[in-house]
Amino acid sequence: MSLRKLLVWPLLAWSFSCHAADFALEDMQGKTHRLADYHGKWVLVNFWATWCPPCLSEIPELSSLHNAHKDSDLVVIGIAMDSGSGRKVANFAEAHGIGYPIVMGNRKIAAQIGKLEVLPTSYLYAPNGEQVSYQNGEVTRESVETYIKNRKF
Repeated sequence: MSLRKLLVWPLLAWSFSCHAADFALEDMQGKTHRLADYHGKWVLVNFWATWCPPCLSEIPELSSLHNAHKDSDLVVIGIAMDSGSGRKVANFAEAHGIGYPIVMGNRKIAAQIGKLEVLPTSYLYAPNGEQVSYQNGEVTRESVETYIKNRKF
């Protein structure tokens, strides 16, 4: 296991229990994603930006996680905190092979999820809609899968 993974896992493992209000996030294709729409699945909401180096290194991990689980037990929703053109973010997402939904973020959207101090930041919701964890900094596919495996819902 790499040093990065060893450092990320303890941070992700810190969890808390909080019942989330249902969020409503419209992605760049015009589809609205509500937490309630994913009842029975884990939901990872990831705040990122095109200009953020740690965000860029995290994208392949999130893509792999989403692609492996989207049809069964987990979805990833990315919230791009870039100012300016949605076209720039859409082009970036296409160039980097991002297959999970991307939402153009702002303070109002971020407030639906939770505090946002750094990028990247990820929030994890359990299949019952409970917000169970958040991570300031990068997450890995392995750390999320391990966390989920060790939680019973």
